Amino acid sequence: MLVFDPRSLVSGSATDLQRLSPAALAYIGDAVYELYIRTYYLMPPKRSGLYHQAVVGQVRAERQAEHLQTLIPYLNEQELDILKRGRNSATRSPKRLDRQIYQQATSLETLIGYLYLRDPCRLTHLLGYLILDE
Repeated sequence: MLVFDPRSLVSGSATDLQRLSPAALAYIGDAVYELYIRTYYLMPPKRSGLYHQAVVGQVRAERQAEHLQTLIPYLNEQELDILKRGRNSATRSPKRLDRQIYQQATSLETLIGYLYLRDPCRLTHLLGYLILDE
């Protein structure tokens, strides 16, 4: 059986990934993060409204900023550099959010996007440190 791996469209080399903008990495990271959260809450089966409520609580920028703080002690120097790239690219924030929270959320999404393309095993390992409320 052939399975399409979207990561095959982007070379996983560090040099090639450095050429991607932090916004591009955050774009894919946002999708990967939400898919991870949705999958986490899939079991035990619930009504779709309850799925939505649980997922929305975790994908909000405020919660992403908290998750980032949980992960920082486990990050290596290269991953910390990716966080800085993501933080520095977040120049505008929604009116409802503190700019620092938005920058932290964008940093997390950038890191997730980078690791999804570069080292999915490392990403899975790091996501395992997150404490997800029910």
